[in-house]
Parts: sequence; C-alpha cells; structure tokens
Amino acid sequence: MASGIIFNIQRYSIHDGPGIRTTVFLKGCPLNCWWCHNPESQNIHQEIVFWPDRCLNCGDCLKACAKKALTIRNDAFFTDKSKCELCASCVKACFTEARELIGKQISTEEAMEEIKKDIIFYDQSGGGVTFSGGEPLMQGRFLQELLLACQKEYIHTTVDTSGYAPWEVLKGISKLTNLFLYDIKLIDERKHIKFTGVSNRLVLDNLQRLTEEKMKIIIRVPIIPHINDDADNILQTGRLMQSLGLKEINLLPYHGTAASKYERRAETYPLKNQGTPSEDKMQDISSLLTDLGLNVKVGG
Repeated sequence: MASGIIFNIQRYSIHDGPGIRTTVFLKGCPLNCWWCHNPESQNIHQEIVFWPDRCLNCGDCLKACAKKALTIRNDAFFTDKSKCELCASCVKACFTEARELIGKQISTEEAMEEIKKDIIFYDQSGGGVTFSGGEPLMQGRFLQELLLACQKEYIHTTVDTSGYAPWEVLKGISKLTNLFLYDIKLIDERKHIKFTGVSNRLVLDNLQRLTEEKMKIIIRVPIIPHINDDADNILQTGRLMQSLGLKEINLLPYHGTAASKYERRAETYPLKNQGTPSEDKMQDISSLLTDLGLNVKVGG
C-alpha cells in the first residue's frame, strides 16, 4: 500500500468542486508562483515553521534540541537547517505551539478512514473528495491509490492541478478522476516562467490531451492584478478554451492572506503590497469571457 505526505485535510469544503467535499492537501509543488497562498505546500518534505507571536522566549525548544540546531541571534531564534533532523523535539517542547511540524506521512488506508467519515454528506449534497496541494501529481502513485480507493467506495473524485507533470502520470489517474480543476495562470510563456518558475508548454499540452480523453474539466484562473488580469491574457485564455471545446471557468480573485505564512517561514512574500482586484475589474473580466460563450463563475 502506498503512502504519501499531506499537510492538511479540510472537511466540509464547498469551494473545491460540487457539493460538500473533503479536500486532501498533498505536499510538494514544482511551481513557485509569486502569489502562492500555501507556501508550506511547496517543499515535498516535512518542515518546521515558527509562529513568533506565540513565542514566550522561554527557551524550552533550545534545551530540547539534541543537535543544537537552534540558537539565539540578535534576540531572535535561528534554525540551522543543516543540523536540523526534523525530529520535532522542539515542537513537542513548545507548550504555546509556537513551533509547528508541517507535513504528515500517511497511508492510503489512513487517509480513507478520514475521507469516509463524511460519506453521508457527499451522498446528500452531490459532493465527494478533492485532492489538492501543492501539486498532487507530484505524488502520482499515492494519488492513484487514493483515487482508486475512492472509486471503490463510489465517492466522487476531483483533482485540483496545475497540469505540470509528465503525461504518463496524468493519464494514469485520468480514468479514476470524475472532475479536473485545471489551473491556467498565464498564456504568455515568458511571463509564465517569470511568475511561476516553469514553462507552460507542458501545462497546455496536457490540457489538450485531457480534452482528447473526454475528461470533465473546469478551468481555474487566479486573477492577480498587474500580472495576468490584462484583457490580452484573459481573451487568449478564453479562446484557448473555445478551441478545446471547454465551457466552464472559475475566476479566483487574488487575496493577500498568505503574507503571514511567509513571515513564519522567514521568507519574503513577493507580492507583499499587492492589492485585491476590484469588483468592477472582476466584472469586466467576467464579461470578456461571457461574450466568448463561456460559463463564468467568480470564486471557487
């Protein structure tokens, strides 16, 4: 039985597919989007984050670390990652939970135990399970086993993906997936590389192949002011959908609630001063796509 690393299981979700859903967040992502609202999802391995506002400076974490990976520099705690073995002794020693271990190794069976708790809500609402991330395709074998287990229980399955993975991985899970939530961030390849760290050629090729396989697909576009909200990118996205025979698109307005997560990771948030798109702007974008004959929904 396969196992994988997740960083959250969110129950009673209503924005990750139809009906009431359980969303399983798999750790690891090959992209590095400037606007990523789950930076803890990017590294496929476990990691420890620090909540400075919870810290009482008691020093219990320092005493607990056998490898002396923790020190104090300029009245602040510093972690030497070359020494840290992620034993989580500092996490266990911190009674205020200022230190948190992100990522949990879990088997398919253990994940299914959590998923099956809400079968009654799936049945009543037309919901099911959504596998998200990070990028769930990074853990292809684990994802495939989870999808197969859900199919055996007649649970509706959705995969929320950037599409950035070898086609063999995507094809391997396609027949086990009832719905794909497929992210299209930018059509211009140079901009895609700049703002996500990777080319979009694989993303677009895989999207075409999925449509040829007759998969149910909803396109998702995060709307990031001054990055991908221009009319040219929006129209190119809409025309791509037209050419592939796709009709459903969700527009996801940017929000900056992830900024504090970057602070806890001692990282700089690339869009620290970024604002959210206005309602008028979202309406303009929606109208452009509606005029192309697409079914537009703002939000998840």
